[in-house]
Order: sequence, then structure tokens, then C-alpha cells
Amino acid sequence: QLPSKASSHSLRVGNWSERKSHRLPRLPKRHSHDDMLLLAQLGIPSSPSSLTEDSLSTASELLSTRRARRIPKLVQRINSIYSAKRGKKRLKKLSMSNIETASLRDENSESESDSDDRFKAHTQRLVHIQSMLKRAPSYRTLELELIEWQERELFEYFVVVSLKKKPSKNTYLPEVTYQFPKLERPTKQMREAEERLKAIPQFCFPDAKDWLPVSEYNSETFSFMLTGEDGSRRFGYCRRLLPNGKGPRLPEVYCVISRLGCFDLFSKILDEVERRRGISAALVYPFMRSLMESPFPAPGKTIKVKTFLPGAGNEVIELRRPMDSRLEHVDFECLFRCLSVRQIIRIFASLLLERRVIFVADKLSTLSSCSHAVVALLYPFSWQHTFIPVLPSSMIDIVCCPTPFLVGLLSSSLPKLKDLPVEEALMVNLGSDRFIRQMDDEDTLLPRKLQAALEQALERKNELINQDSDSDSDDECNTLNGLVSEVFIRFFVETVGHYSLFLTQNEKGERAFQREAFRKSVASKSIRRFLEVFMESQMFAGFIQDRELRKCRAKGLFEQRVEQYLEELPDTEQSGVNKFLRGLGNKMKFLHKKN
Repeated sequence: QLPSKASSHSLRVGNWSERKSHRLPRLPKRHSHDDMLLLAQLGIPSSPSSLTEDSLSTASELLSTRRARRIPKLVQRINSIYSAKRGKKRLKKLSMSNIETASLRDENSESESDSDDRFKAHTQRLVHIQSMLKRAPSYRTLELELIEWQERELFEYFVVVSLKKKPSKNTYLPEVTYQFPKLERPTKQMREAEERLKAIPQFCFPDAKDWLPVSEYNSETFSFMLTGEDGSRRFGYCRRLLPNGKGPRLPEVYCVISRLGCFDLFSKILDEVERRRGISAALVYPFMRSLMESPFPAPGKTIKVKTFLPGAGNEVIELRRPMDSRLEHVDFECLFRCLSVRQIIRIFASLLLERRVIFVADKLSTLSSCSHAVVALLYPFSWQHTFIPVLPSSMIDIVCCPTPFLVGLLSSSLPKLKDLPVEEALMVNLGSDRFIRQMDDEDTLLPRKLQAALEQALERKNELINQDSDSDSDDECNTLNGLVSEVFIRFFVETVGHYSLFLTQNEKGERAFQREAFRKSVASKSIRRFLEVFMESQMFAGFIQDRELRKCRAKGLFEQRVEQYLEELPDTEQSGVNKFLRGLGNKMKFLHKKN
């Protein structure tokens, strides 16, 4: 039961001197607008002048319980695994007197527990990623461009790619046999579009040289990505199928090119394309024309497309876009079928430090699914470099590139791959769960305790999913995709979840990130060392740049978990950081006036 509301006279203070000396206990946390609304609903006064100690204590307990209820049970179980492995203290107190010399004591001098080899390896990684940055193109945010295109159209092109026999040879070449819409005006944009269209057949048939006519073939769905010189990306969603007929024949690929990453939505479109193609190819094209005229649905919204099918009459196809499209194109089941937990964590660590990674598999769908899945593990960060889930054999020389990449190759290209002068890279055989080639330090890239928490949570994935839940919100998380996503999100919450405390604003209203203060505020030495390397990556640069340029606060699942994490921090940790930031702000003002 809640205590009765304090009377209006119980804490009334007679004069100003009494008010000044009368100190009230404080709530141990800052409270959101929603929390204050909850206090009002419960009959607890939100005004400090009318709060008693008992009501404050009760309110604090109620708000803590409310926050716990707000976090799905599955997420709470994942958090408890991290807490057990990590220890208690996360952020340390900093003061202006020790900030200048902290780096000398912290990074350049070794404690007894550190080995020389570990320190040397850390230094080499730092130098390597800094040199890589100089060779790689600079980060370019694509968020605004994507938003603009979302308001325009569902897709850019629809093409059909078939295999044509080479003259006087027994091999085949992929060619575009149908294209919608047609390119008309010879503008600069059209010329760029023509260049893109020339590349599409190779991605639809990366294994063209291996094909011969067949009588049976199960249709296969896969995707690829085209990256422009300006950093813009286009997704290709493909359905490879065998056309109707008798006797041996060659497959054809139906491909939709769009700027938007929504695999499930386009997979449903390709299902309808395959159904119509089974009756007649002539039924496919009117359907795609009607789609072109449809707007792209906003998150959580549905569009209805009217079509006509002989024998069935008029039909309405509903295409719905989920509220959170982050995992739309992701199939973690395929990733866990192909690779063990330990191998997945090693690959994740390599991508975090922006190394070169090559996947090898027998099937296009396996390459496509696993490539998209490992990139999804990086959320809330985005892979900024070359990403080709299925690399055509004719373009295999790309693996000799000195900059970071993630590419997939069919097993038939493996002999040629081994003959190429590839720089340091992690080569992964998805069929045998082993590394063809590695750098031998993949187990030491992540902070040791957080890596142990990652491994334990993923090894217990089935147990965690199947445990009873008493919250409706758990339904969204209690899937393999939901669990895996939350496990890796927690890793980033533990390492960079305090970033918002170090985004300061200058007199012009511009946001600036205090890099060194952010890193040195972490209590764990292994996490600080990891951050020293990770903060040099383009992924981290892009993440911070987006938040510095935003006019309003970032939204999304990661930001929700960060907010919950900051609420968990003990008062001493947050007050220490806030005190340091105030000191830093005062010092910057002093230097500004001095100059």
C-alpha cells in the first residue's frame, strides 16, 4: 500500500531562512517525464516541497520496479550474465588534476598482470588500423539520402537475367533479357545507371562458367549489394528458378534492385513473381509495373497492390513493413548452422577492427545469409567498407585490395583464391566450420570478460529463449534473431553505452565528442585498450558523427538499452563523470577567454 498523501501543511516552511536551511532527501536517480506522470497517477506529489521521506523511499522503489518491468525478461537474463562476468564497477571517477597524466599511467606503463607480448600486440593493432584508415575512403553518412529515397519508390529496376551460350564455345554468359523501366534520356544519371546494369548479370550468375542445362532445380533466393563511388548502396534481391518446360534447360534470375534493405518484403514480392512465372512470363511484368507505382510503406505500415491473375480474377496483395526493419534481411539460424559460437565471436571481433574477411560456401543462399547476419551483429554500428555477399568469380581480384572488405565466394573459386597474393585476411569455410587462413590473434581482440559473457549467452541461447516469460514484450525478443541481437547489443552497451555523457555542446549549439575523456572514464583496463583501437575505426567515427550532427536524440533499440543501462549505474559513478565534465567545461571556457 502507498502511504497517505502528505498534508499541505506538513512541510510548509515559514520564512526564507528556514527554507534555505531545510534540506530534503533526494531521489537517488534522475526521473523521466513518464516517471513523473506515474508519480501523479499513484497519488505521490511530484513537488519537492510536499514530499516526505517515506513517500520518497516508496516512490523510488516503485520507479525501480517499473523500470525492471519495462525491460523484457530475456534481456534481464542476458544482462545478468554480463554482470556476473564483468564485475561491479563500470565507470570511474575522473578529475581535472589527473586527466592530463592519466594516459601515461594508464596505457604506456605495464602492470604486473600484463605481459610484454600482449602490450606489443595491442600496439601493432593500433598502428595497423590507423594505417588502414589512411588508405580507406572517408566515412559518409547515408541516412538522409535513404530517408529521401524511402519517400520516392519501392524499387529502381526489375531485370530478368538469362544464360546465353558463347559463340563456338561450350560455356555460357549471363545477359539481361528484360528490364523495367527502360532507360531513356542520355543524362549523367542514366549513364551511371547503365554502368550498374552492366554489373548486375555477374552478380545474378556469379557461377555462370559452371552451368550446364538441367532438368530439375530447386529455386534459390539470395541478395547482393552494389556500392557506388559516392558510397551509396543498392540491394539486389534475386530469385533463381528453372522456367517451365521439358528436358534439360538453363535457369533464369528475377532480380529487383532497390536502395532499401528489406529482405522479407522483397522475398514476398519474389514469391509472387515465381507463382506468376509458373503460369506465364507475361503475367510477371504487369505485376511489377503496378508495384513500381506503389509507395514504399513506412515502418509498421502496409500497402495494398491490386493485381489480376487469369483463373483467379482480381487479387489484392498486402506488403507490410515491420516497425523495426533492422533484422528484416537477417537469418541467424543459417549462421549458427554453419559456424560454432567461438568462430562467430572471432569473426565478429575481426569485423569490429575492420579487417578483411572472406566467406567460402557451396551455395549462394548460404553466402548471402551468413554475410548479412554477421554485418547485423555490428548494430548499432554500420560496416563502412566493401561488402559483397556473393562475389562473381570474374571479379575475384577484389580480394587483393589493401582496404577492409567482407566478401563471399563460391567454393568453385577456392583454387583461384589460394593462388592470389591476398594481404592479411580471415578466410572462413562455412561448410566445414573452420578457418582456411587466419591471423592467430582473433581470440585476444575483445575484452576478455565481455568475450566470456558473449560466449556464455550464445551457448545458452536455447535455454534462455525457452525459459518462461511473464511479459507481452518478451514475444518480440524470444526468437533466435531477437536473442542474438540483444546479446551483441549488450556488448556494445557495456563498452560504449556511456557515450552520450561525453557529447558536450559549445556556445554555437554544436555538439562535440570528448574522445579521451570517454575512453578514460571506463574502469576496466582491457575495455579501455579495446576502445583505443576500436575508436580509430570508420564504424565508430560514423556512429559519433551521426550523433554530433543530429538535431534531436537518436532513437532505436540500442538507445533504449543505453538509457536503461545509465539508469542502472550507481550514483557515485554518474556523479563522478558529471563532476569531471563540469570541470572540463570550465577549463575550456577559461582557455577560450585566455585566447
